[in-house]
Amino acid sequence: MKKKFFIRLLSVMALTGILITFSSCESESETIELGYVLWDSEIASTHVVAAVLEDRLDKEVSLTAVDAGPMWLGVARGDFDAIVAAWLPVTHSAYLEQTRDEVINLGPNLQGARLGWVVPEYVTLNSIEELNDYADRFNGEITGIDPGAGLMAASERVLDDYNLDNFRLVSGSDAAMTAALRRAIEREEWIAVTGWTPHWKFAAFDLKYLEDPLQTLGEEEHIATIVHPDLQSKDQQVFEFLDNFFWTSDQMAEVMILIQDGMEPMDAARQWIEENPETVDSWLE
Repeated sequence: MKKKFFIRLLSVMALTGILITFSSCESESETIELGYVLWDSEIASTHVVAAVLEDRLDKEVSLTAVDAGPMWLGVARGDFDAIVAAWLPVTHSAYLEQTRDEVINLGPNLQGARLGWVVPEYVTLNSIEELNDYADRFNGEITGIDPGAGLMAASERVLDDYNLDNFRLVSGSDAAMTAALRRAIEREEWIAVTGWTPHWKFAAFDLKYLEDPLQTLGEEEHIATIVHPDLQSKDQQVFEFLDNFFWTSDQMAEVMILIQDGMEPMDAARQWIEENPETVDSWLE
C-alpha cells in the first residue's frame, strides 16, 4: 500500500514539475522583446509601446537599449520582436538594405521627422556652407551622438561634401550632446550639434537648423515600426497593435518633456497614456 502511495506521489510530483517547466517556457516565449536606441525620441516611443503592452494587453515586455546597428541586427535575427525606432528613408537606409529580407516594415509610426545640424538662434550664420569661415568660433567641432548612429554616418558625409577640413565630428551620446548644448547656451558660446526632430531640446532652447543646400542629411523623414516575421504567429494581438501604432511629434514631445523634468520613462509613458485614452484606444481597435 505504502509502495503504491509513493509511486503515485512521485508520479504527481514528476507531472507537476513537467507542467511548471512547460508553463515557465510558455511564459518566457510570450515575452515581447523590444529594442531601441538611446535617443530621447525613441526612449519615449518605446516606453509608451511597452506600457500599452503591459497595462492594456497584459503582456510581459523586455526592453533592451543598443546602438542602431545591433538594434537592426537584433530584430532581423529574432532577438527582438520589434523596434519602433527606424528612421527612414535616409538615416537607417543601410540597415534596412542589409536586413530587408529578414524583417517586416509596418510603415510609419510618426511623420515629419527631420535630421540636421543645429545651432542656437543667436549664432549669426544660417548655412552649413558658411561653417568654414567660423571654425574658430566652434572650436573646429561638431558635437555628435553615439558613433553607430546613422546620423553620424551622414554627418561624416557632410564634412566631405562641404569640404569642412577645419572641423571634426565628436561622438558621444544624446545625453552628452544635449548637456554640451545647454552649457554653451548658458555661456552664450557658439556650438553646432547633430540634431533631429522630434526632440525636447527644441522646446527647451531657441534653436535653428543650418541650411543643407546639398541635402546630404536628406529631407523629411519618418520613424517606422519594424518587426520580425515570426511576431505575427507568436502574438497576432501584439502584431496588430504595432501595425496601428501612430502618433504625432507633439504627442511624443509631451512624453519627452515629462522625462526631462525628472520622471522615469515608464512613469512618463503611463501618465501620457492615462491622459490620452482615445489615442491609445485607436491603436487597439
